Amino acid sequence: MVTIKQMMLFLILTVFGLTACKKQQTIEIRDDFKKYYDQFYVEGSFVLYDPQTEKYIFYNQDQYKQTFSPASTFKICNSLIGLETGVIQDENYIIPWDSVTRNLVWDKDHDMKTAFANSTVWYYQELARRVGGQKMKYWLDKTNYGNADTSGGIDRFWLTGGLRISPEQQIDFLKRLHDKKLPFSLRSTDIVQRIMIARDTLDYVIRAKKGWGGQESKDIGWYVGFIEKKGKVYYFSNCIQIEAEKLNDTDRTYSFDHARKEIVFKILEELKLTSK
Repeated sequence: MVTIKQMMLFLILTVFGLTACKKQQTIEIRDDFKKYYDQFYVEGSFVLYDPQTEKYIFYNQDQYKQTFSPASTFKICNSLIGLETGVIQDENYIIPWDSVTRNLVWDKDHDMKTAFANSTVWYYQELARRVGGQKMKYWLDKTNYGNADTSGGIDRFWLTGGLRISPEQQIDFLKRLHDKKLPFSLRSTDIVQRIMIARDTLDYVIRAKKGWGGQESKDIGWYVGFIEKKGKVYYFSNCIQIEAEKLNDTDRTYSFDHARKEIVFKILEELKLTSK
């Protein structure tokens, strides 16, 4: 017969065992990554999270919890909401061009996969309008996306409105997306993960999204996503900033545009997660 004393000892040993098995979180600070930001004349921050070892690699960790406009990185969540509400049937759903001249890439009919790849703003603005303010707010709250603030207009809140998200929240959202723990159907999740593929090689797959927006006196750039390699996954967020007044010539604008993605690939290559 098991005594109370024996049962208490068993419980203590069980709790101790579970605690001992829990991975210890580690942090590595890489101040030397500043060279990549200096190369493009931008400020910013980078984080890579390795859930297999519970390790975080940071450049400028002070920005990890700082919030910024998500700009087009919100297209990941916007796509999920569009699919889940039935506004968009699948990635091949076409929205006709509204005939407003913007640029050669955007000025044509788009389906969701091309709109996502080309960051076609008007497509996602129309998607948001079709979802509507009430449903959009419901899903942002349910998803716990950033600060879930939809102020500033149904088709502008993630661009010039009140929506804000931190690198920490970007990583959390991406992890829940990968692990299929967001409040969306498996079908919606699978479709969005397909259109997120930015690079597919024999060695690794990267799913990611760029973003570029304005916040106060600065331009904000993002490249967020995750890399799957040999059965492991690594999440990353790159957030860059520059004073808007410095983007006063074509060369600087071109440099800022490419910095979002190029900094990530330079870091991933240095960490031996990708190759040229």
